[in-house]
Amino acid sequence: MLTVRIEALNLASGDQFLDIGCGEGRHCHAVQMLTQAQAIGVDLDEPSLELARQRAQEVDSNGPLAQFQSADASALPFADGSFDAAICSEVLEHVPDTASLIAEAARVLRPGAIFAVTVPRVWPERICWKLASGPGGYSDQPGGHIRIVDPKTLCKEIEGQGFRFMSSHHAHALHTPYWWLKTAFWSRRDDHPLVRAWHRLLVWDMMEKPALTRVLERLLNPLMGKSVAMYFERL
Repeated sequence: MLTVRIEALNLASGDQFLDIGCGEGRHCHAVQMLTQAQAIGVDLDEPSLELARQRAQEVDSNGPLAQFQSADASALPFADGSFDAAICSEVLEHVPDTASLIAEAARVLRPGAIFAVTVPRVWPERICWKLASGPGGYSDQPGGHIRIVDPKTLCKEIEGQGFRFMSSHHAHALHTPYWWLKTAFWSRRDDHPLVRAWHRLLVWDMMEKPALTRVLERLLNPLMGKSVAMYFERL
């Protein structure tokens, strides 16, 4: 499930790509499969990194093997101007210091590099917070969402760190009702029949890619896409 459009990163053979907060490495694996760039993912969750390393070995690759390492996004272990593109997908809603992360991304990207950032869309996210509010709720989970990110404010913050805004789009409209169901039935979010049924639909959609749901999601994304993706150029 890709939130960033890999083709928008303009990756060429031999380019260096960085995924900040890579989790289990889904975007790195896509870069590994679809381009000839070197993908590097960083995260602080070692179990996720280990799974990403295992999957990298299994990917039918067009490019070099994706690499993964533990690193703090606010103090990246790379030299200035090391990367030709970077992404930070569904991360900024989790971290307390977004300014340091953005500054580090600016530091390790060369001029002209693409930086893609994705965050949850505001109004679907607000519904999730309201449906499962209070102690132990949606916004009160270890490592969970600690803020609702306003894209306009975030865009200005990123531009202030030496980037030019290029474009944006929304993604994952079919995932929005799934999260509303999960938060509506928060005490049974993993085993409620409606949640399980919608999850099966999403898995089927991702694996089979039927034309009907692909067209439906494309039409619904501008209205209710769960995530907003923004693309910037490093000045």
